[in-house]
Amino acid sequence: MSFKEELQKKTEEIEEILKSYLPREEGFQKTVLEAMNYSVLAGGKRLRPMLMQETYRMFGGTGKIVEPFMAAMEMIHTYSLVHDDLPAMDNDEYRRGKKTTHAVYGEAMGILAGDALLNFAFETAAKALEKQPEAHTARALGILARKGGIYGMIGGQTVDVESEGQPLSREKLDFIYRLKTSALIESSMTIGAVLAGAGEEEIRCIEQVAGDVGLAFQIQDDILDVTSTLEVLGKPIHSDDKNQKTTYVTLEGLDKAKRDVEEISARALKNLSSLKFRNVFLEELIRMLITREK
Repeated sequence: MSFKEELQKKTEEIEEILKSYLPREEGFQKTVLEAMNYSVLAGGKRLRPMLMQETYRMFGGTGKIVEPFMAAMEMIHTYSLVHDDLPAMDNDEYRRGKKTTHAVYGEAMGILAGDALLNFAFETAAKALEKQPEAHTARALGILARKGGIYGMIGGQTVDVESEGQPLSREKLDFIYRLKTSALIESSMTIGAVLAGAGEEEIRCIEQVAGDVGLAFQIQDDILDVTSTLEVLGKPIHSDDKNQKTTYVTLEGLDKAKRDVEEISARALKNLSSLKFRNVFLEELIRMLITREK
């Protein structure tokens, strides 16, 4: 089986896991449930739950305890996109080639759907703690909360919003990227390692690898915003210019941005290969992020 075929198979498996944890669309609050499900099922690479699952497997994890965390991670990622697309933020009407949640359900319901997904993510992850009330499951829940919160994604998003239209230093831009994008990838891979029973040194290594993967991923996103098209990317291009955002490309230039993606990704793969455990698919998945077109 080729990597592309294996990727498709694993993505389909993750889609089924996600569907099994989504709420039923019923009751007086049915509209927000529909908006939640629309948001999650609108497509996507399912990168974060896949990185979590493959890291879990790399360290010898074989059970299903990782699945509620996979679903929760995608819900948190999705809620951040729903809110990011709102008129008060990026004001985008397309995401993954489809109308954004607020464009379909209205701004108020877009806000509520994002809020609901965040809350439901922790309700979902807590199911793992109910099934397996052990220290590493509780630790994984703590990682999920911290990396998605004020010391992670929300913290990075805050600085990003406040920096619109202002010149940024490389230090502050790196801070934004490390928190806004890398934090959830770090959370995904670290949770996978923790749930599989990896050692402390291995967990620290995986967190460092994930941080570099997230940084390279965000720089590549900046590159695609300049070089891609709406049809290929699935969302509006040049949105960073529209919102007067300083990006890695505007700060360092396109050529250096491309070189740095390769360098950072190579460092991530080198550190990953230093572990005594190996997952060939995970290595290929990280490589794919370097050359992705959407």
